[in-house]
Amino acid sequence: MNVRRSTAVLAAVTVVLGVAVPAVAATPSPTPTVAIPDGLYGTADPTYDGVWRQSLALLAQHTAGVAPADAAVTWLAGQQCANGAFAAFRADTAKACDAKLMVDTNSTAAAVQALAALGGHGAATEKAVGWLRSVQNADGGWGYTPGGASDANSTSVVAGALAATGQQPSQVKKAGKSSYDALVRLSIPCDDDAQGGAFAYQPDKKGALAANADATAAGVLGVLGKGFVTKAGKAPKDGPVCGDSSEPLTPLELARNGSRYLASSVGDAGYLKSVLPGAEDQPDYGNTADAVVALAAQGWTAQAKKPLAWLERHSAAWAEQSGPAAYAQLIFAARSMGADPRHFGGADLVARLNATGPAPQSTTTAAGADAGDDAKADADAGKKDESDSALGVWWVVGVFLVAGVGIGFLVSGRGRKRRQP
Repeated sequence: MNVRRSTAVLAAVTVVLGVAVPAVAATPSPTPTVAIPDGLYGTADPTYDGVWRQSLALLAQHTAGVAPADAAVTWLAGQQCANGAFAAFRADTAKACDAKLMVDTNSTAAAVQALAALGGHGAATEKAVGWLRSVQNADGGWGYTPGGASDANSTSVVAGALAATGQQPSQVKKAGKSSYDALVRLSIPCDDDAQGGAFAYQPDKKGALAANADATAAGVLGVLGKGFVTKAGKAPKDGPVCGDSSEPLTPLELARNGSRYLASSVGDAGYLKSVLPGAEDQPDYGNTADAVVALAAQGWTAQAKKPLAWLERHSAAWAEQSGPAAYAQLIFAARSMGADPRHFGGADLVARLNATGPAPQSTTTAAGADAGDDAKADADAGKKDESDSALGVWWVVGVFLVAGVGIGFLVSGRGRKRRQP
């Protein structure tokens, strides 16, 4: 599973043909409304995406063999509440979390993935996973907030957190159902020619499902039990097809079907298109990066080559504008395909990510890290990110509906998310 933006805003959700679409309610100011804490990556208002973007940044650094700054890791760990949960951002961590603070599954699951990878935070991740398990829904999935209806993005990012801590997502159950069961309910049968194989974010009020590329990329990773960071899997023998050969479908079959939808949606253009109203032909960089990761995890590296190459040619300006989570998404995409993020379309993504926050302890390849060779930093890498554009990466995690109120939170990420411009 972003995101993955800047000054996040609450946006009213408009349901169009069953797809949750955020209304463009406000244009975020490039000037943060709160002070940027020491240790935090990015320069934009962290109110709605601080933990998310920090988690992705630290995880991407670790993936690239970079030892993050102690201050950056300490900031993330310090955001945790006593019950194990994380909110999107806590300005005053000296104040105990109370019922007024909105904690959420996405921030918590992203933090778990980052802290588990970095090591040395076993007690914190165990407590966070305990909280996640306590708010699992009876259908086996998770909503953005405790008690909220399950959605594909939240369910998948939590599945990734469970896997990161050595648990089998399919074995973590509530009322006998797991994340797999929840994702099965959100998958669209292959007999739907236009949407077959895709995952919906959530059913609409009538129970109908509408394909969502962001949710599909997340869903593929969720059913495979993968997190944000993954290597290329082994391609299924039956190739890029969508099929409903068995009931219920196996996780591999669900992932295959979702991957087929993503490959078809990328098409000849090589990228996914934005779903924002009035921007049908606008590329969605964040979702395209997530699609590369999902396709690679499924083993369809041949189908992932075109969108990866497109990102190498076209993503530089988007990443610079959108900030640390965007650089992290690109690093995850490169890593999933065995590409070197230090030589990505002529840019050193790792150096550029490092430049958006406190200087890391080291930038050499760490022992045991799966990273590209340490390379010369980009000449432009020292330029500090000044604008984590909200619309740049906000769709990566997806639009999260708070149960019963019809309000969506654009959270950085996958999306997760993230998991968009």
